[in-house]
Order: sequence, then structure tokens, then C-alpha cells
Amino acid sequence: MTLFTQSALALSLSISLAFGANLAQADSLAIINATVHTATEQGVLNNATVVIENGTITAINPDNPQADSVIDAKGATLTPGFIAAMNDMGLVEVGAVATSRDARDKEADIGFEPSFAFNPLASTIPFARKGGITRNIVTSGGGESIFAGQTFVVDLSGDFDSVIANNTGLYVELGATDDGSRAMGMQQLIHQLEDTQKTLTKAKKANKSDKDDSDEPSREDSIITAVLSGDIPLIVAVDRASDIIHLIKLKQDFELDLIIVNGADAVLVAEPLAQANIPVVIDAMRNLPESFDSLHNSLENAGKLAKAGVKVAIALPGDSHSVYALRYSAGNAVANGMDYNDALAALTANIADIFHLDSGRIAVGKPADLVLWSGDPFEFSTSIEKMWIAGEEQSLQSRQDELRDRYLKKTDMPAAYR
Repeated sequence: MTLFTQSALALSLSISLAFGANLAQADSLAIINATVHTATEQGVLNNATVVIENGTITAINPDNPQADSVIDAKGATLTPGFIAAMNDMGLVEVGAVATSRDARDKEADIGFEPSFAFNPLASTIPFARKGGITRNIVTSGGGESIFAGQTFVVDLSGDFDSVIANNTGLYVELGATDDGSRAMGMQQLIHQLEDTQKTLTKAKKANKSDKDDSDEPSREDSIITAVLSGDIPLIVAVDRASDIIHLIKLKQDFELDLIIVNGADAVLVAEPLAQANIPVVIDAMRNLPESFDSLHNSLENAGKLAKAGVKVAIALPGDSHSVYALRYSAGNAVANGMDYNDALAALTANIADIFHLDSGRIAVGKPADLVLWSGDPFEFSTSIEKMWIAGEEQSLQSRQDELRDRYLKKTDMPAAYR
């Protein structure tokens, strides 16, 4: 190699390193003068600074904040991104169009993995972002079995790599049925856990050298094994208090990581739920009996459970088209007796803890999933000023905005030609 070539190579390398350093520095952002709702023990920080670098929160109120870009919040409210749960976002585009529905299958069972059908370009995703939601726990609609399949976690960036984790929980639906007895569903769940536990016990006693390929567990057994070992939670949709009591005993017998979804009657057994450390994912807007299983639906339930010591997450289970309104559900819970900080935690820190997500708080080392609001996020008139997912600023435009602009635009042409 000639001296000229060596010099050129060195110059090229130094330019590349300098350019790379500039790119790294360009990733840093400081949000200053914000009213920061941390969803941690620090509570609310006034006139605070949050520094983001490479998608992570690197500092809060540093003495000398250093960042490539600075945003002056001017006192606006900064919260963690809200986390939605137990809906079919990305699996259903139009509920009335069968070919756009991938959340449900009559053959869905323990091994059903709905993440294979997830569409990050679904129009429900940018609409949900406008409600302050940055992550979501997606579930299937199940099938003919009590085992509806597995949950998975996504961010709402709309990117093709937005599925963060697969197989994050086993979803089960229990309670009243149109045909037969609820006892069969509970019995099926108990027998499945017992049978798999017996198989595991036998396998431990057996000499591994004597095992052959036929001894390998089925996929279903592997999933139940993960539930029994606490690697993934057992997520059960149930309402009636007597069913919840059975599940509390089941958690104790098998040492399960158990999550109750819906729980209309949970207020009747709030103390046992709190003692057993079983969280409840509740729709705070359920206020009327929908069946004999939900006679105790009330707008006050979320607040009552939280005051009883139950870890509460607020969600809008089921249809993803309504997830945008999650913050209004929390606001109504506050209006009906829930502590404001408990309601905020129910959309952030609590739900992150319940589903084992590394998010939901504004703290050093956490992903920079942040939302800057014009005011109180639970107020109807409040809007989002900026949103970041893993430090990347997100668009706040949705299909609804585009339709509004399309049909309000004045033109001589018919709307279909615009």
C-alpha cells in the first residue's frame, strides 16, 4: 500500500468516525420545562428535564443537560406512553368484512399464535396513537375451546418489526356458556394443569438416558409447562365471583402467575385478590349488567379495587377500534372515585408490571416511550403535542384526519376524485 493510499484511507476513516459520532449525537434530545408524571415513587416533577439518547431515557433533571436537540415543553404535561391490553389491534381491519378478520378461528386452542396475522399497517394503529398509546398487548378472539391462544406485545410505531415479543401469555375464557355448564370449562383448565404437572413429575423421576423422541412434550404441553413454571402468565377472562374464588385457589395450588381480565364481580372478592397478589385488568366503563355473571358492574369498580390493594390495569378488552378512548375510561374512573395517580398507573406502570414489560415509567434506563400533552391527558379537550416510541418521534396523523381533510376541502370536483 502506498503512502498516498494510506493517507487517503486514514482521512476516509477519520471522516467516517466523525460522521458516525455526529449521527450518534443527533439521537440525543432534551425535553425541558415539562410537568413530568413519572409513574414512579418520584411522582410529579415540575419544570423538569428529561434526556433521551438512542431510544432510552438517560437522565432526569441533570445539572448540565447535554443534547443535540432541545424541546421546551413550556409547562406541558409529559407522561409515559399508555399501554393498551387484551384487544385485537392489528388483527382486524373492518369487523364487518370477514376477510379482514384474523383474530378468531374456531380451531384456536392453546397453541394458537395470532401474531402471525398481525398487520402493523392497520388503520387502527395510528388512530390509537392519537389516544396516547405507544404499546399494546394483543390477544386473539379465541375459538371453540376455552383456550383462546397466546398473547403478544407490539409497539405502535407501525414498523414491520413492531412485534416486541411473542407468546407472552396464555389466554383462557371461562364463565357462562350458551350450551352446557361453566363447570366443564373450569374442570378442563384444572385437568390440563394437573395432567401436565404429572407428566413433568414423571419426566423428572425417569432416567433421561432412557427417553426417546416419543417422550418429547407436545407444543401444548410446552406452553402449559411455561405457565406452571411462571415463565408466562395465565390470563383468564372471567366475571363471576364464585369463578374468581376457584381461580384464587388454582393460583395457590399451582403457584401460577395469574391475571384476571374483566372481573365484574371482583369487588366482591377484592380482599382475597389483594392477598393472593392477583391483578385485575378492568374496563372501567362497564356500568350495567350484561349477564347474570356481571350483575356488579359499576363505574366505581376500578377505584374500589385499587383502594382494596388490588393492582389494577384499565383496558378496553375486545374491539381495537375503541382503544383510542382508553384515556377517557381512566378519566371516568377518576370521576367515580379512583385516585388520579392510581388511574395513571393503571395505564402505565401497573400494566407494565402485570405483563412484565420494561416500560410504563419515566425513569433512567427505561425506553423513551413518551407523550407530551397540551393539558391533563384525562380531559376530553386535551390533545397530544408530540409522541415518541423508543425515542423516535411519531406521526399523529390518522385515517380519520385524512378523511376529514378530504371532505372539508373545497373543490368543484366530486369527493371521489380528490
